[in-house]
Amino acid sequence: MDSSSQTTASVVAEAGGVATDGNGAMIQQSNDLSPMQSSGTAGISSDDPKQNLTQVIDSIQKTLGILHQLYLTVSSFNVASQLPLLQRMNTLVSELDNMTKLAENCNIQVPMDVINLIDDGKNPDEFTRNVLNSCIAKNQITKGKTDAFKGLRRHLLEELDLAFPDEVEAYREIRASSAAESKRIAQLQNSLPNGDVKVKSEI
Repeated sequence: MDSSSQTTASVVAEAGGVATDGNGAMIQQSNDLSPMQSSGTAGISSDDPKQNLTQVIDSIQKTLGILHQLYLTVSSFNVASQLPLLQRMNTLVSELDNMTKLAENCNIQVPMDVINLIDDGKNPDEFTRNVLNSCIAKNQITKGKTDAFKGLRRHLLEELDLAFPDEVEAYREIRASSAAESKRIAQLQNSLPNGDVKVKSEI
């Protein structure tokens, strides 16, 4: 049997969990699977999102380690490296399958911009920086509009106070009583979780 035939027979046999040596004898091989892998999907499903994410991260780290081992095996490949190479390929396939099953329980939305940055070889932190800069710019625009409305309100109250002093005084009393009631409700909510409400008194 030539070298190509030996390789083909070994790959076919390895798919079934066995490999062949140079003489065609069957050799049982182990995949060096972790306890989690050997137990199938046992223990994969979980209601804890953090635990699910941790399992996916561990699987990714394990896959990176297997890929590094494959790189070392291929870079110095010889006849004796054929069986370890097939073993590691099987381990990689099993780990990728395990990662897929773990990912089904991990619902995380990743923006396409982050993936595009990674594909371009850039730091994905640039996405966070761009988002923060955009938020700061929009915040400044919103603050400008808010200040403009406050100035308009102040100007209208001054003009109305000159034309309708009694009505403006009644309006301010209503606003003061409303602010006092809001402050009282806020103090009652202080004993509750996330109940701290800051109320600004308006004149």
